[in-house]
Amino acid sequence: MSLAYAYPKSRFEPAVLVDLNSKAERERLSKSALKGFFRLAAAWELRDEDARELLGGLSSSSFYEWKKNNDRVLEVDRITRISYLLGIYKALHVLYGAKLADEWVQLPNTNPIFGGRTPLAFMLGGGMLAMQTVRKLLDARRGGL
Repeated sequence: MSLAYAYPKSRFEPAVLVDLNSKAERERLSKSALKGFFRLAAAWELRDEDARELLGGLSSSSFYEWKKNNDRVLEVDRITRISYLLGIYKALHVLYGAKLADEWVQLPNTNPIFGGRTPLAFMLGGGMLAMQTVRKLLDARRGGL
């Protein structure tokens, strides 16, 4: 007789993951991702050089072209970066009032994760992994941890 182990029944249905390797999915997401990113950059009052760095080191000419015309297909890396940043933006607006939420990334932060830097400086220095860390931190705070 063998024992079969199974997870208990649940009403939880996991979200279907988007396949970012699919060009069709990236085409579907790119325009709204860029639109959201540029709104976030304005709300956070990012310097253009910082916005370019958050996008993965985009050149000035490409950055300004993307700002004028966001009808393009982004690479997996850039969509992922923007996804982390938009998640951070949303979490901040859930946790704090609009003014503090938009200022938070540029304020000094005593959390040991940031090593005495602002969250923005931490993300600029640490790239996508740092963005993921900030997103996890804020999601944990949203969850009451």
